[in-house]
Amino acid sequence: MAKFPMDLQFFSSEKTEPATPRRREEARKKGQVAKSAEVGTAIMVLTGFLALHILGPYMVGHLKDTVHYFLANLASWEGDSSGLQALFLVALVQLAWIVGPILLILLVAGVLSQVLQVGFMASGEALQPKFSRINPIEGFKRIFSKRAFAEFLKSVIKVVLVGYLVYGQVRKNLAWLPQLSFLELDQSATMMENSIYNLGIRVGLFLLVVAAGDYWFQRREFEDSIKMSKEEIKEEYKQMEGDPLIRSQIRQRQRQMASQRMMQAIPTADVIVTNPTHYAIAIKYSPGEMGAPQVVAKGMGLIAQRIKEEGKKHRIATVENPELARALYKTTEVGQEIPAELYPAVAEVLAFVYRLRKRTI
Repeated sequence: MAKFPMDLQFFSSEKTEPATPRRREEARKKGQVAKSAEVGTAIMVLTGFLALHILGPYMVGHLKDTVHYFLANLASWEGDSSGLQALFLVALVQLAWIVGPILLILLVAGVLSQVLQVGFMASGEALQPKFSRINPIEGFKRIFSKRAFAEFLKSVIKVVLVGYLVYGQVRKNLAWLPQLSFLELDQSATMMENSIYNLGIRVGLFLLVVAAGDYWFQRREFEDSIKMSKEEIKEEYKQMEGDPLIRSQIRQRQRQMASQRMMQAIPTADVIVTNPTHYAIAIKYSPGEMGAPQVVAKGMGLIAQRIKEEGKKHRIATVENPELARALYKTTEVGQEIPAELYPAVAEVLAFVYRLRKRTI
């Protein structure tokens, strides 16, 4: 005997099993999925700097045209409010043409970064108010949790490494920064743009590496959070498939109803073929309505005895033919017509029954 008895139910309640597809679907409906905000940040930084690098000449050219337009029209402005309103509307439209493409690209990048992680998903449950979110005790638990510490550590590492990248880029540019004052405006702008672009790409690639690690961490934490115990899996199986006890009761009820229908059909039979003790098969044949004789009831053992008793009660002819009884029981279900190979034997039995009826009449 063990010195320290244990309750084995304790181990069945431990969440050690991977989540089932149904559990994952329920979590998804609640908005609980494995995703990392760092992925969106990294993709948007990379996309933003690439877009600025590609669309830079277009934006600068449009900005120049806008400045020329305002300088030309300010000289003729008479100080009235209608003229100022017109200039303000023109400024808004030009600003939209300059900044709009970048904002649109960033919007698409942000949406794609989420779709790549979790696919298309819409869940309003996460937006519903929950009183547990304003519970101060739960708030302190979240602040000093393992997740909060990991987020703080990740932020510190990001700030330090991004600062180091910026410092390295600035230090590299110190050699030519003083020369910018001696260059043309276009040349200076090009050199600054290239330097900022290189820095942005480096920062974006670094953030992408951080995002990959954070996504792995978030996915692992998500998988741990939706793990199930063996007892939960059993309960889910019962809910999906039904309780085994209830299923057996339903099947038993179905068999009882089928047996009742079968017994009710015996009075319509023309003959009951028996083994004579093991099998009983009731056969019905209506020449004008059926293409072949049909089995309306069959059974073995106690059911066979009930069929014979019902047959006697309703004066149905009983014929002993062991071989035919076994063949009919094995080949034909209730409600089916007999197979063609048994036509001669069954026809012989029916002919015998019809002759008996004529004699009694």
